[in-house]
Amino acid sequence: MPGPQPRQGAHVELQDVSKSFGGTRALAGVSLTINKGSIHALVGENGAGKSTLGKIIAGAHSPDEGRLLLGGEPVRFHSPRDAIARKVILIAQELSIVTSLTVAENVFLGAEPRRAGFQDRRKLRRQYADLAAAAGFELDGDAHAGTLRTADQQKVEILRALSRDAELIVMDEPTAALSRPDVEALHAVIRRLAAGGTTVVLVSHFLGEVLELADQVTILRDGHLVRTVPAAGQTQDSLLSAMLGRPLEAAFPPRQLAPADAPVVLSVRDLRAPGVNGVSFDLRAGEILGLAGLVGAGRTEVARAICRANRVSAGTVTLAGPHGPARVPVTGDPRAAMRAGVLMIPESRKEQGLMLGRSVTENVSLASLARVAAAGLVRTGPERRTVRDVLAKVDVRGGSQVAPVGTLSGGNQQKLLFARSLLRDPRVLIADEPTRGVDVGAKRAIYELLATLTASGVGVLMISSDIEEVLGLAHRVLVMRGGQVTAELAGDQATEAAILSAAFGAAGNGATERGSK
Repeated sequence: MPGPQPRQGAHVELQDVSKSFGGTRALAGVSLTINKGSIHALVGENGAGKSTLGKIIAGAHSPDEGRLLLGGEPVRFHSPRDAIARKVILIAQELSIVTSLTVAENVFLGAEPRRAGFQDRRKLRRQYADLAAAAGFELDGDAHAGTLRTADQQKVEILRALSRDAELIVMDEPTAALSRPDVEALHAVIRRLAAGGTTVVLVSHFLGEVLELADQVTILRDGHLVRTVPAAGQTQDSLLSAMLGRPLEAAFPPRQLAPADAPVVLSVRDLRAPGVNGVSFDLRAGEILGLAGLVGAGRTEVARAICRANRVSAGTVTLAGPHGPARVPVTGDPRAAMRAGVLMIPESRKEQGLMLGRSVTENVSLASLARVAAAGLVRTGPERRTVRDVLAKVDVRGGSQVAPVGTLSGGNQQKLLFARSLLRDPRVLIADEPTRGVDVGAKRAIYELLATLTASGVGVLMISSDIEEVLGLAHRVLVMRGGQVTAELAGDQATEAAILSAAFGAAGNGATERGSK
């Protein structure tokens, strides 16, 4: 008896697929067809179910109900390895890099070329060089993956998928950590893959990217499929309205300038550290100071040096005293900086911010255990109440306080980092890529939170690769290049063209030029 026949052009079919995590319903009866050789985008707010759907297709999750068909044949993947055997590969939003191996070894992990039972390193390097050149990525194959920035680790994941000759690739936020030139290079790779017959399932919060690349767009909301439509007939506004179930307010909250006489809350002078070559600036109370530049410009290194997470070789960082004009030097280690009132939201919530296997309560209270402890023991009742109150302020949705953080959506995970910082009553908050990997709804909530913090007098140093975000939120913008601040932009000078010109080192951008001091 012949097996089921696929619909015309269908590569993957999901039929009434449902999935729950604990008491949270991630997907509810989703049916969907993805055509072979197409670029099919999944969009929705954080928690809408798009990443869960992508992981079911790639074998990282198994559906509780419903079934998955691949080429018309019912399949049940029990692990990503099962999916890889069928040439279905996931590039997850949270990276899975073996930090002790080289870039080339990570790319060909499990499929290394061998000769006489041993790894053929010469052939490995040659294959890697050919693959990287074809993808348009300039990345040293002999570099240890653990030394790479998040953006470059993302490239390693992409190259690993390309090395497997995948017939279907699920890409979950593949460009979230990439600079604009790298994004354009990846877009070219995605188009070439689809033109060659590879199916690409693209999970993305960047709606412009979706409209530029996708053939079809599936919109999810609260675990339900809203509709699947051709991308050609959509706009960002139409997608947003379908995602949210309502029109979206203005992208950014009204910007209220800090008073002209607002005190300087953070002063950095001639700061020198790994990747930082003599940076100086002042941050005023109630101000959002944007730090822009290309990947590798030194933005994150400045933030980590201020917080003493990186060794400082020269320069000073001082904080305004809490009761008067006296200034307090920020020295020592990250705990000392935190006690002084300097808190940081790190670039990677998985690697540097959260313990994904621990509960919401444990993650949020981690930096403030002293306020909920007595005689060296944590009092669970006050801890839960304290965390519950701060979660309400940052609008965390879904799950419970005892749920593992890894079960929450990316947007809610990001809000937990803000909740943890709020419990410390920060005077300076450094937010490194504060909306990386979150949807438009969660972005708006984070923007509102930043506006509320500055209204209360907190100084915010914001690092973002999203130029629109920098321009929409920051009162002033510092542009970095080569570990130095090369331009300061404010008012009418702060434009996308001026930021890019300063970031690339082009002359004549109209900005206030700054050299190392």
